[in-house]
This record gives sequence, structure tokens and C-alpha cells, in this order.
Amino acid sequence: MQKQKIIISQNLRESLEQAIIQQPHDKLFVLTDETTYKKCWPVISGFPSMQQSEHIVIGATDEHKSIETLISVWTELSQKGGTRHSLLVNLGGGMVTDLGGFAASTFKRGIPYINIPTTLLAMVDAAVGGKTGINFNGLKNEIGAFAPAASVLLDTEFLRTLDYKNICSGYAEMLKHGLISTEKHWAELVSFDLGDIDYLRLQEMVAQSVAIKENVVAQDPYEQGIRKALNLGHTAGHALESLALAEERTVLHGYAVAWGLVCELYLSCLREDFPKDKLRQTTDFIKRYYGVFPFDCKAYETLYQFMTHDKKNTSGEVNFTLLGGIGDIRINRTAGKDEIFNMLDFYRETMGC
Repeated sequence: MQKQKIIISQNLRESLEQAIIQQPHDKLFVLTDETTYKKCWPVISGFPSMQQSEHIVIGATDEHKSIETLISVWTELSQKGGTRHSLLVNLGGGMVTDLGGFAASTFKRGIPYINIPTTLLAMVDAAVGGKTGINFNGLKNEIGAFAPAASVLLDTEFLRTLDYKNICSGYAEMLKHGLISTEKHWAELVSFDLGDIDYLRLQEMVAQSVAIKENVVAQDPYEQGIRKALNLGHTAGHALESLALAEERTVLHGYAVAWGLVCELYLSCLREDFPKDKLRQTTDFIKRYYGVFPFDCKAYETLYQFMTHDKKNTSGEVNFTLLGGIGDIRINRTAGKDEIFNMLDFYRETMGC
């Protein structure tokens, strides 16, 4: 898999112009959702390279990360004269970069694309690392491909217009990166005041977080081994997210990951001797800023069934990434139904369901 170029931009106009010049093309397309069209497109619409671009707008929120939306993007690319030599710019959050990347990777057997993530979640997770895809049959990211962007442009000025919940959503992935890296970085993250954000400090931590993910992806581009470290919190988190979708009480991805971290750090204590004080500190931070996703024991079977559909599973066993300590990664750990129900008990008791 080719390595994507990550650009921490201090001047978005110059960075984008240079990235586009490096990708010769016959036609330029820009993909946004309805929200980023209103809030973010005006930021770049006056740039010289944007003057001849074709625009594609899709619905906002994760419910539009679907096969129907993907088909609509393919259709517009085709009807507006896209060829295998065209270039797509994805301007938006993780839904836009995931779906847009998959559309680009499959249209005409693949055209190059550039990501400009506009949310914290997309900057530190979705837009970086080459994973693309859509939700399918009620399951998160069930269909997709490894297809890295030619360039990813990170400009944290977009974050100043982001609402508080979306800041928290992205920060959950940063917290995960801290847990799989060093105790020092984890300690910085759990002591950061999300209630009174220091944006300059946040920009520094974003750069650290992206570097952690880049390092993991470089070691294992296709998730055969250590890249599974990035799945910490996601087996339980995706199940909670799928339950929320099924019950029409949709939650932001990062919130589900945060709640999934509570579950999987407990399982790490149970199975791998993860320190209880680190579990308590991390759980307290998550409870303070993310609240709780309530469910009762009647939902356990449904959550378990969602976990059995996770892409990491083999031979019908539910696969987790766990920790023996901060930065002590234990991949390919399986857990039985009783242990998973015990984990869900801990979540409900600790979070106050």
C-alpha cells in the first residue's frame, strides 16, 4: 500500500495548491456533505485550484454512509465527466473521507483523492491510515477497502468552528492513541481540560496523535498484526454504535469508542492485569466528559451478536485488542460470552446505567 503524505498545514491555500499540483488530472471534483458545504467549502472556494472544480454534495451524518449514497457519488462522477485521470478532494468529517475514499478507490478501478478532514475525529483517525468504507446491513464499515489518500491536509483552524460534542468525539481516538503509546502521553490526555479547550495545545496533541497512528500503520498497512492496536475500544464500541443505530438513538462514533474503552480496559484488567488505577483514571475522565449510553441487561444478547460480526473475528470467536499496561499491546485476545456479559455488567455499574 502506498504511503500517504500527511501535511500539518499552517497555510491551507498553499498546502492544497501544492497537493493538487502533485496529482496531474483532467478534472477536479470536491465532495462535501450538506454541513461542510455550508461551513467549510467557503474556506477553500476562492482558491485558484477550486475555480474549475465540480461539486458533489451528500447528506450529513452517519446514516448517509450507505450504499445508496455511494451510488449517488459514482453517478455524479460519471455524469459530470469523471475519468480514470480525475482527482477527488474530500472535504469533511470521517463519514465524508471514508465514503469519498471508497468512491474514489472504486470509480474507474480507482482515481487518486485528497482528504481535508474538518473534524477532530477525521484528523486523528478516519482520514489517516488508508481505510475507506461504508456501513452495510446495520453494521459499521462492513464494506470497504484499503486505499490511502495521496495527501491528507490537517488544518486545526477548522476545529474552532466545531461544536463541543464533535471535539469530544475526536478526542476519544486521541485517548486511545495515548493508551497504546506511552504513559506520559496518556497522562497528558487524561489531564487535558475538555471543558475549557486550549486550541494551541490541542494542535500539538493532534500532531502527536497522528504520528502515533502513522507509525503503527507504517509497520502494518493491511492490519495483519500490530495495526490491530488501533482497534482498542472498537469491538465493544462498534457494538454500542450499532445498537444505537438500531434503536434510532444515534451516537457519535468517538463517544461509542470512549464507552468501548471503559469495557475493554476492564477486560484488560480481568485478562491481562492492566493496572486498576489506570482503569479508574481513564474511566473517570470518560464519565466526566462523555456521559453514559444507557442500556439494560436485555440488550446484552444483541450487543454480543453485534460483536460476533466484527471484522477482526476468526473462527466465530470475538476478538479484542487488550492492554497489559499503557503501551503494552495484546492483540488477538478472544473472550467468551460470559466474560463479555461480565464486561457489560462492569460498564453499567461503573457508568451508572
